[in-house]
Amino acid sequence: MEPRDKKQDVFLPFPEPLREGVILARPNRFIMDVDFGTADEQGEPAGIVRCHCPVVSRIGGLDPAGRPCLVSDSHSPKRKMPLTVEAYSLQQPGDPDKHWIGINQNASNRYVEHFLREGAFATITGPVRTVRREVPLGDSRLDFLVNDDLYLEVKTPLVQMQTDIPPYVPRLPEAPFSSTERSLRHLRELAASLADHERAAILYCLYYDNFGFRFYHGTTYEEVLATVDVCRAAGVELWQADFEVTPAGVALKRYYELEEW
Repeated sequence: MEPRDKKQDVFLPFPEPLREGVILARPNRFIMDVDFGTADEQGEPAGIVRCHCPVVSRIGGLDPAGRPCLVSDSHSPKRKMPLTVEAYSLQQPGDPDKHWIGINQNASNRYVEHFLREGAFATITGPVRTVRREVPLGDSRLDFLVNDDLYLEVKTPLVQMQTDIPPYVPRLPEAPFSSTERSLRHLRELAASLADHERAAILYCLYYDNFGFRFYHGTTYEEVLATVDVCRAAGVELWQADFEVTPAGVALKRYYELEEW
């Protein structure tokens, strides 16, 4: 019998190693203030630097203040905030060998495209001949069309942090979450595409150690489950991919088809 998960350990290096700092505050959804301490030998920015936050939602309903983070530098003088927070950790700043949680939703499609072209998702795609980005389908533009017969939509859920949360990490007050219209529309359009294409799939990408993706039990949960059941019956596949983020790059650790949702 084939193993349930497909182990990969395929690696995508960052252009340069990410720098570690500590998040002091998230003044708004686009900004994180990061403390880098003293200057290093390479003359990197020191002290407190305002950085771009690449995720517009809450991150696991947690307060990021005091959490270690990894930051990239675009080296672009045209950007108001050339530094971007790529990941953060639930461990303490002084802990060695931290585990990182990737939060750059904007980069997720770039990572997936790299691994698609490397053939790392072969169980989903088969041999990859062509990969097209931002393909129109119905009223939407879906992330990928692979080999002209597989629509693949990428999701990077961060509203819930589906891992163990240490007791010293403060939580933010609960807020209702019902922003599912776009996801439901994509599900329905993927199901409708099966009339003309062989396959359609959604790939849920989690950039940290997690215990398996489950949809957030928000105010539209029953509607979402009903839509998922209909679309699965039509043939839409739901897959999860687990990645590991380090200062050096991103590794695809495993992926598997979701049996529950």
